[in-house]
Amino acid sequence: MEFVLVLGAIIISFILVVIIIPPVIRIAEIKKLYEPFDQRKIHTTIVPPLGGVAIFIAFIVGTVIATDGLTFESLKYIITAVIIMFFIGLKDDIYIISPSKKFMAQLLAALLLIILGNIRLTNLHGILGIYETGYLTSISVSLLIMIGIINAFNLIDGIDGLASGLAILSSSVFGTWFYLTENYQLSIMAFALLGSLIAFFLFNVFGDKNKIFMGDTGSLIIGIVIAILVFKFNELNLVSETHSLSSAPAFSFAVVSLPVLDTLRVIILRITQKKSPFSPDRNHVHHRLLTLIPDSHLKVTSIIISANIFLLTCGFVLNFIGWNSNIQLFLLVSVGMLISYIPSMLLKLRKLKEKPHTANA
Repeated sequence: MEFVLVLGAIIISFILVVIIIPPVIRIAEIKKLYEPFDQRKIHTTIVPPLGGVAIFIAFIVGTVIATDGLTFESLKYIITAVIIMFFIGLKDDIYIISPSKKFMAQLLAALLLIILGNIRLTNLHGILGIYETGYLTSISVSLLIMIGIINAFNLIDGIDGLASGLAILSSSVFGTWFYLTENYQLSIMAFALLGSLIAFFLFNVFGDKNKIFMGDTGSLIIGIVIAILVFKFNELNLVSETHSLSSAPAFSFAVVSLPVLDTLRVIILRITQKKSPFSPDRNHVHHRLLTLIPDSHLKVTSIIISANIFLLTCGFVLNFIGWNSNIQLFLLVSVGMLISYIPSMLLKLRKLKEKPHTANA
């Protein structure tokens, strides 16, 4: 019966996105709601950024219908937080709002989940020698990590299929683990997101007349749902009698490593250049890769997702070996940061090779 519910969540959300996106595109065309062009944008054609509307509806409906009859106490807080992300994202897609207003909305949604929904990290599994945390410490750490994951998926959404592809990977991994450990409500939620993202991915990557972007509406929703799954995964590993991992924090980090590390790398770069952490630029890993492999969004997306799968595999192997949590996390962060810097290093090498030719000319 539980398998049928999970399968139903995928099918319902997938079908809803397929049904909703074409009329959303038509409305966007009539109302002239298009993704604005600026120096950071990769696309060269007019595309509506309202795919998040379809993802929002499909995710909510798929989750609510498939979990009907199951106890899911925190669902009302999850839906409320997703609604907050939906409206602030939609406003940003249509009017463009300041980073501070977007941050305040993220803060409100995160606090709602952490304090009222009790969706927070109460144990760090030995990371930095910390196990159980006090209430205020738990709220502070949870808030920092949740805001970080939300912004990681928001900022990685720069080329076709990238944010949705990475979220497909994350939701499928967490959804499978929740199913195996009989946490069916969370599994249904993860697979409802998965079904909606698979359908969106097809329109976004392979769409011609019906091409659409997810916009901030979609990326903010994805970010907060993935953050919830990360938190629940870590907390339930403490009590799970089967399929528990030796270091849940290291493994869950590996699942979302590329978006998080790329965001961290870009923020550090901006600060060292004495710029605002929120200032836009073209320093993300997908920008660098597109310079190396121009006009090939699918190849760049495939490379980044493959790199994330590699780190995910490393995380699984390290957990199987059973090394100390701090060692596992350190190795994953180190390898991940190295991977995220490779495109920039290759660009520097290319420039060095081109300099002699320029001088001779």
